[in-house]
Amino acid sequence: MARLPRLTLAGLPHHILQRGHNLTPIAADPADFETLRRLLAEQAREAGVAIHAYVFMDNHFHLLATPKDDTGLARMMQGLGRRYVRYFNQRQGRSGTLWEGRYRCAVLQAEAWLLPCMAYLDLNPVRAGKVERPQDWAWSSHGHYVGAVVDKMVSPHSLAWALGNTPFAREQGYAQAVERGVSAAEQRALVDSAVHGWALGDEAFLAGLQKQTPRRLSRGKPGRPRRLPLEEAPVPGDPPPKTDDL
Repeated sequence: MARLPRLTLAGLPHHILQRGHNLTPIAADPADFETLRRLLAEQAREAGVAIHAYVFMDNHFHLLATPKDDTGLARMMQGLGRRYVRYFNQRQGRSGTLWEGRYRCAVLQAEAWLLPCMAYLDLNPVRAGKVERPQDWAWSSHGHYVGAVVDKMVSPHSLAWALGNTPFAREQGYAQAVERGVSAAEQRALVDSAVHGWALGDEAFLAGLQKQTPRRLSRGKPGRPRRLPLEEAPVPGDPPPKTDDL
């Protein structure tokens, strides 16, 4: 089956996933993570993309971002990919590709999926067994939203301001949202939509998007899944905790 063209739409949040080739490391130490963050900030600014949230892992990274135009994400990711691969190859004395093909992304309905996606990103290092708490991982936007650090790259989505009337209230509200976590069904939906390029939202949202593009937007019935009990079995296909690649 022919691969669907990537769906990117101006003014809407996108969940972006980029993995290392064969899940090989994309960063070896804090200097690499910091360079990746600096280059992403530069490319996002040049391409007119707002970075709402991010997490950098050893062999992949996730972003939650909104482009100002339909080509912004591609320009940002192409610029980041070229510059970071050149830096990493020179530093590691290697050559060739670093990424597992093209980046994956999914358009999200912000009202339903913004906070679940942010929590999913923040909890990635916890699921991988890297840290016990999301605030202990330095290479994500979690610290910015809970008031631990000021990350100039982060541009909060307007819905994040609805978490409270004061900075402290918003920080507390966000920390509580992350502590509640995401259900197994939400994890499946976020991963599946990003990997396959499906839009994620309810029927009205998808119907509105379909007016903007002839591209197929979903595999089956759209909508946000119901939350499942915390004791629900792990997501099928999830990697072992120490080698989380999603």
